[in-house]
Parts: sequence; C-alpha cells; structure tokens
Amino acid sequence: MNIPEEFKKPPLTLGDWIINVLISKLPLIGFIMLIVWAVDKNTDVNKSNWAKSELILRLIGFVIGIIIFSVIGFGFLTAFSENVNWSDFD
Repeated sequence: MNIPEEFKKPPLTLGDWIINVLISKLPLIGFIMLIVWAVDKNTDVNKSNWAKSELILRLIGFVIGIIIFSVIGFGFLTAFSENVNWSDFD
C-alpha cells in the first residue's frame, strides 16, 4: 500500500507546539516566522496551515483595529472641531 510521505512523519509534539506559539507571539520575529512557516515547502503541513490561519486572523484583527481607531478618531475630531474658532489659525 502506498502511504503519502506526509503521513509517514511523526506528529509535532506538545513541546514543539509550545515553542511555535511562543515564537509566533514575539512582535516582529514572530510575524516573520509565521510567514516563513506558511510559505516554506519543507515545513510540516499542520504547522504550515496553522501559520496561514494565524496570519489571516492577525490581518483581520489589524483591519478591525484600523476601522475602530478611525471611527473613534473621526468621532473625536468632529466633536472637538465644533468648539474651535478656525479664524484664529489664519
């Protein structure tokens, strides 16, 4: 029976997953490592899929954060711009 190569590899251990998660939480290095794990052909399939999902979730969080920051920022801008006498800046 022909068994695909990815099924012949042993699964990642608990220690491997802990190290992966700790590395991925580092601010800049973690983001770079997630990209490397996501696109590298030699990375374990499960680790690669996990890295891709982490990148997608971080992108979604970043976009939601930008939207919330923009809404709050424009809210403050419009609230405080009513009290400003713009002729003082001429």
